[in-house]
Amino acid sequence: MIDAIGIITAPGPIDKYGPGPEGLLAFLNNVLRLLVAVGGLWAFFNLVLAGYGFLGASDDPKKMEAAWAKIWQSLMGLIFIVGSFVLAAIFGYVIFGDAGAILNPVIYGPGA
Repeated sequence: MIDAIGIITAPGPIDKYGPGPEGLLAFLNNVLRLLVAVGGLWAFFNLVLAGYGFLGASDDPKKMEAAWAKIWQSLMGLIFIVGSFVLAAIFGYVIFGDAGAILNPVIYGPGA
């Protein structure tokens, strides 16, 4: 048999995840962790900037209202990030009997 396109090897950083669905699951898990960390840092950064904006409003109602809106939106973002994990744990416990079933899924293949 002749291999028409040659042998394709995975790049070094991707090769560490391994072949099959387990590797894809580990990669997506790392992407999700990165997005949660970036979202949390972004919300914290906006919260600090809104606090400085509130302190510097100097009794200007429009500036104070804008700062409170930014503070509220930052807190709501943090609540959504944490709430998504809480809901995933609750649904995992109710449906699968394990709180980590959705957060840490296991893929069973032919060899399992």
